[in-house]
Amino acid sequence: MQSFTGVGVSPGRIVGSVRQMPKAVSEPPAGEQLASSTTAEDAAVTLRAAAKAVQAELKQRSVSATGAGKSVLEATALMAADPMLIKGAVKLINTGTSAERAIWESAASVAEMLHNLGGYMAERATDVLDVRSRIVAELRGVPAPGIPASNEPFILVADDLAPADTATLNPAVVLALVTSGGGPQSHTAIIARALGLPAVVAAVGVEAIADGTQVYVDGAAGSITVDPDADQLEAATAWAANAATLAVFSGEGVMADGHLVPLLANVGGAADAVKAAAAGAQGVGLLRTEFCFLDRDEEPTLDEQVTAYRGVFDAFPGKKVVVRTLDAGADKPLPFLTDASEPNPALGVRGYRTDFTSPGVLKRQLAAVATAAEGTEADVWVMAPMISTAEEAADFARMCGEAGLKNPGVMVEVPSAALTAETILGEVNFASLGTNDLTQYAMAADRQLGPLAALNTPWQPAVLRLIQLTVAGSVAEGNNKPVGVCGEAAADPALAVVLVGLGVNTLSMTARALAAVAAVLAKVTVEEAQRLAGIALAAPSALEARARVRAELPILDELGL
Repeated sequence: MQSFTGVGVSPGRIVGSVRQMPKAVSEPPAGEQLASSTTAEDAAVTLRAAAKAVQAELKQRSVSATGAGKSVLEATALMAADPMLIKGAVKLINTGTSAERAIWESAASVAEMLHNLGGYMAERATDVLDVRSRIVAELRGVPAPGIPASNEPFILVADDLAPADTATLNPAVVLALVTSGGGPQSHTAIIARALGLPAVVAAVGVEAIADGTQVYVDGAAGSITVDPDADQLEAATAWAANAATLAVFSGEGVMADGHLVPLLANVGGAADAVKAAAAGAQGVGLLRTEFCFLDRDEEPTLDEQVTAYRGVFDAFPGKKVVVRTLDAGADKPLPFLTDASEPNPALGVRGYRTDFTSPGVLKRQLAAVATAAEGTEADVWVMAPMISTAEEAADFARMCGEAGLKNPGVMVEVPSAALTAETILGEVNFASLGTNDLTQYAMAADRQLGPLAALNTPWQPAVLRLIQLTVAGSVAEGNNKPVGVCGEAAADPALAVVLVGLGVNTLSMTARALAAVAAVLAKVTVEEAQRLAGIALAAPSALEARARVRAELPILDELGL
């Protein structure tokens, strides 16, 4: 029985037929010249038209997308008409190079530049190469690369997926997702979790599985098996039966001993918020305000921001909504705010730090949040990303006070913030752990890179220790100010138990994970959660921490989680 192992990023046990993602568009021949009948001027016009067509197609796809998928498509659409990309290609055309070869070489140069910047900017290199393939396909008059069209459901297997593809995965057709590349916090993984799509990433060798092959995918275990046996077929059937239960959240996170753990949702706009409220979320633990700013060349107006935020607040009357201020920079560059020439953007001017170089944007955003909160019944809290010191926390709290916002908080995603949580929480009212960034910074491992997937997991004992220190800082501060988790760690039912055992007060996640997390927490007491947290902290590795905790939670296997 042939099998493959990767990193499970979204649970589910599925049996289905494989469809491989089409290979990339072939490279135009090196040295390919313009046809004798084509002038450089005509070729440049054709290239610009092709780029605009690709941009229009991506924008059209973004119209029907929501949340993270919509943002990704809009950002990729911007890249299709990137001035640097097109200018470089036209320059080559003017020397006699064909339009196809010109855009190919220009994109390679831009992608190399982004890759060399490292960190989050390396992720943008993938976007550039995706756009390049689409423009070449448009120039050739052939279908653009993408998810295979099929009338029958299938398991999609790929080297990795471009953001524009992950953003448009249709769970009604794609049963599960398997990639040989990518990491646990890549776009592929995040979108799969948001869609509730069983997924395994970094599974080396799966690109060799032939189309039409029957396979068994276990998204929790991170395994793929060719020609599944009777036990695996039965496991998939049982998962399908449990799926209905795991799709419904009662609206209350409560443990076996009656201890309440509010389960909140991460959202990226009003449409997401409405769906999260319908799913029973007890509030919003993370409102990603970037949705207001992406795909723009200038800062949105006060009125535009107020309208956008109020749509989220109105979806949760009487409930907590935690707003994260603009997390621009790194993988979310904005032309009016961030410096694309930074040598290491992940460690550069991003999040709260943009106020150092572009003062005023944050102040105006806080004013918009305060105005949007007026007249709504939502309990609005506000937190700043990338806070590193108590001095920064105090400055943000001051800005919130001046705007009339009464509940300032911070994101703990920089190790220094976890280590000095006591003094930081002396300046603000709450903290929320962004485990995605906290993990990559603690482990010095880019969260997008497949080869570093083993390092980039919040099961790392070092990361769990930082979470423990943050909670301890809250206790030491004296007022036991609430500490939540809004990173992807909260959506892992086993890890959710550990987080509660470490003393975390609230958990915020993609709305699709609410029911599964609630089902597992309901089987565990606080005392048991504390014991399991101790087991995880004492483990010598992330792999052992996860395995030891899961062995103590048979409910996970029963539910296929």
